[in-house]
Amino acid sequence: MENRRRITDLGTLKAFGHPLRMKLYRALRVGGPATASHLAAQVDEAVSLVSYHLRKLAEHGLIEAAEVQSEDARERWWQAAQDTLSFRHEDFKDTPEGAATHAAVIRGLVAHRREQYETYLDQQAAWGAEWRRAADQSDFLARLNPAELTALNAGIHDLIQTYTERGKAAEAAGDTEGREHVAVHMASFPFRI
Repeated sequence: MENRRRITDLGTLKAFGHPLRMKLYRALRVGGPATASHLAAQVDEAVSLVSYHLRKLAEHGLIEAAEVQSEDARERWWQAAQDTLSFRHEDFKDTPEGAATHAAVIRGLVAHRREQYETYLDQQAAWGAEWRRAADQSDFLARLNPAELTALNAGIHDLIQTYTERGKAAEAAGDTEGREHVAVHMASFPFRI
């Protein structure tokens, strides 16, 4: 089962919300354990700066020490402490600082997702016909009440989790041929015309 964490305190949300820390957390979540040196090369920053931000993430339990992955036991390896982070407006709405921080973190995530999708669009020819046919970008409109939207979101999350677990199990059994990281971005929200 997926290891989930809901951030409910402002200090942790602020720690996560720093743009470089968000990049470092994503790199560990997607790529698995890494050292500050490995991550510095990925994000094009100084090792000392990356080390500082990794320590800040660790102070808030967002990342944790990982098993050493090399022969050099002096290297410090890090990994994401959970598979999924969530943070809800309702936990931060009571103070202007909390609401503003929550909105800023969400905007940062949306910007990253847009950048990630635009990178795919720029590089899609290199993915080959099979991957291009499999990729999707859709827009659905429905008229729902809050309970129905909550149920819809839960159903979508459960479906994605089923496929995530199926992929992990297949990979653990040696079925690695043709597997790639796949991003599924979802936003569901009310609007008025």
